[in-house]
Amino acid sequence: MEISEIQAELEQYIQYYYQQNFNNRPQSLYEPLQYIMLQKGKRIRPLLCILAFNLYRDDISSAFGAANAIELFHNFSLVHDDVMDDAFLRRGKPSVFAKYGLNNSILSGDVMLVYCYQLLAPYLVNKPAILQVFTKTAIEVCEGQQFDMDFEETENVGIDDYLQMIKLKTSVLLGASLKIGGILGNANNKDLENLYNFGINIGLAFQLMDDWLDAFASPEMFGKAVGGDIINNKKTFLHLKSMELANDSQKDKISQITQMPKDNKKVNAMLEIYKELGVEEENKKLMRKYHLAALENLKAINVDEKKKHNLTIIAETLLKRIK
Repeated sequence: MEISEIQAELEQYIQYYYQQNFNNRPQSLYEPLQYIMLQKGKRIRPLLCILAFNLYRDDISSAFGAANAIELFHNFSLVHDDVMDDAFLRRGKPSVFAKYGLNNSILSGDVMLVYCYQLLAPYLVNKPAILQVFTKTAIEVCEGQQFDMDFEETENVGIDDYLQMIKLKTSVLLGASLKIGGILGNANNKDLENLYNFGINIGLAFQLMDDWLDAFASPEMFGKAVGGDIINNKKTFLHLKSMELANDSQKDKISQITQMPKDNKKVNAMLEIYKELGVEEENKKLMRKYHLAALENLKAINVDEKKKHNLTIIAETLLKRIK
């Protein structure tokens, strides 16, 4: 099946599931859950689960429940992230936090997490390993979010610290999505390892791409205003690499820029430093490294090459907007 066909079937399943369920009381608990889950996002994590499953089996609908659990967990994490970040927009719409308030966001997020386990329960009789993968990943995502918050108050953050943080916050759920799909498809242990590492590497490449887009893309390419990471003094790879390469004078200038008002002058001043130090190309180089590693993971999976076509497309699209 083509990716577009799988996406259409998966979206239809998710839309039907959340339209038919969660109409029970109290409405104030379940309406926020429906609100976020019925928004049509990229569904990349459940899609990866199904694509991994489809390497080994064709009856993809039998894995939709597990894929749905992964998407529900991802959205649970977004609901709580928006609370922690005081974020009022999500996917161009009011966030659950903005629309329903603090307490409803916390409690609706809590019930979303519980329902993840209910969705996975039917699979656990024959595939108990799924529970270990999912629970380990849920813990790691929370660890990644805490590291991200801690880094806002920490001066001495290294590049390795940053890469570990984005691995936990972003990559591990992509890896788990693929591994769970592989488990459901009866993949062998070596394939499961390569599926997981494929997800880790595309996740790292994706986040580094996002860092680049936020700084150097046009608003039309990025889909929103650029420079947000600079304005908010985020310790991205670009910022950390600049501090690593800068001389004392340049470090002083970076420090001064971080104190500037949150406007385009601040963004432009930091971009000048990035260009002066050549960190844009360093960012692209590291991103390509993880992208190539992901392709090596995919190559090592012991199935017919034709069956890997859809996962190859997923990996290749990451570099589509960066030359």
